[in-house]
Amino acid sequence: MLSGIWYLISGISKLHTFIPKFPEMKKLGLAVILSFLLLSPVFAQTPSFISDSLDSYIKRGMADWNIPGLAIAIVKDGKVILMKGYGVREVGKPALVDENTLFIIASNTKLFTGTSLAKLENEKKISLDDRVTKYIPWFRLYDSNVTRMVTIRDLLCHRLGTKTFQGDFTFWNSNIPRDSIIWKMRLLKPSQQFRQDYGYCNSAFLTAGQIIPVVTGMSWENYVQENILKPLAMNNTYMLTAGMEKRNNVAVPYSNAFGELSKLPYDQVDNLGPATSMVSCVSDLTHWLLMQLDSGRYQGQTIVPWPAVQKTRDANILTGSRKSPYYPTHFRAYGLGENMTDYNGRQVYWHTGGAFGFVTNVCFVPEEKLGITILTNNDNQNFFEALRYQILDAYLGVPYTNRSRFQMGFATQTRADMERRIKSLRERTQKINKPDNLDQFTGDYSNELYGRITITRDGDKLRMSFSKHPNLTASLEYMDNNAFMMTYSNIAYGIFTANFSAANGKINAVEIKMNDFVEFDPYTFHKK
Repeated sequence: MLSGIWYLISGISKLHTFIPKFPEMKKLGLAVILSFLLLSPVFAQTPSFISDSLDSYIKRGMADWNIPGLAIAIVKDGKVILMKGYGVREVGKPALVDENTLFIIASNTKLFTGTSLAKLENEKKISLDDRVTKYIPWFRLYDSNVTRMVTIRDLLCHRLGTKTFQGDFTFWNSNIPRDSIIWKMRLLKPSQQFRQDYGYCNSAFLTAGQIIPVVTGMSWENYVQENILKPLAMNNTYMLTAGMEKRNNVAVPYSNAFGELSKLPYDQVDNLGPATSMVSCVSDLTHWLLMQLDSGRYQGQTIVPWPAVQKTRDANILTGSRKSPYYPTHFRAYGLGENMTDYNGRQVYWHTGGAFGFVTNVCFVPEEKLGITILTNNDNQNFFEALRYQILDAYLGVPYTNRSRFQMGFATQTRADMERRIKSLRERTQKINKPDNLDQFTGDYSNELYGRITITRDGDKLRMSFSKHPNLTASLEYMDNNAFMMTYSNIAYGIFTANFSAANGKINAVEIKMNDFVEFDPYTFHKK
């Protein structure tokens, strides 16, 4: 490649020495040079995969992964070079996904929150290293020493020592208000080291976002709307999930994590707003990407000062420092609402977002002035990430390998394991006679973090209801040894075993599990 550039430059130099001898050829000669530069493969901007194969790759991937709808946008060198929708908003209906179709972007909200707080620091209204208790005096964590030390920066980079997703079953889709979630963080017992170990924490991002009204007098959602969305003309982006089903041109959420592809209710996660509640489309997200790739400017105007943008990209905790066996990366770290890594010699920033029925990503490579966003409405697939990597490979010179096919190998095994597990549970419900006294399992049970659940008789089954999730129930079918097959009414939560325990011949507790997508560890509820 370098030798080709050298011969090209040498040729241009010789042509320049020739032109002055024939002034009438000067304009023509310069035009020839310009045309040659633009047409030369040395300066080609769009890889062949993008121009020739991307469309068919997406259609094939959506069919393979059973994705109803997908929207994608790519920006390069200050321009939107691709913005397109694929598939349908809702299965069985003709309305197509386009560049303005709305999706819950979930944790892609986090960079908007981190950017807002970095902007406030740039304005000398806060310091990211201020203690959280300076702004929320009643804030507590499980460890009193950590409570005294924890800063805004700690909240924004997931280094509190808690496990990834810890507490999210209690908080996600619940009726618990924001301040109550923050209060309950003192009940999250850490299993890792403060400021040493990474554990993805949605409630920490909520807490950080709730500092904004203390400092500015504006709610988190109003501050981001006025200071980021409006200046970026992101007029089809919404800060909250409430009322999403009533908006125009909205994708419907789906999952096939526990069976056939099923329509889901929209998540209601505004109580975790600064971590996950934003709704957007690829058309609007190109404005956000263009700002990221122009040092905080959009259409010539500074939206976020460059020092604040830089702060969001500073690595605050390592999330990996070993060479990947699958991708050309060596390190991974987290800033203020975004991941970062090296990728074939370039620095890449990205985040994914997952809500029930939606998985999305937003990614940018400043050195290449490249930005990518992909939004989808099936949460049980990794094509949305395989596609991102495929585009990065094309632009960053990585030899072609079919990322979708590679990821499908893991997904096929995972699905087979899930089907065997659920088949086994169903077989157990058929083999054993029901106990004489199902009523011994009924009653109120409590968990310190979550609160109360109630189990009632429903014919030859039991029904579980959740005080913090009034729209959620679960059906319990007896298997054996005080174990029940538990099927949530919102199938995205899953199908698992509910294990009851007894003391002195009486049922005294039940342990339940939910989809790892929500939280990894089970909850134990004690009978009152």
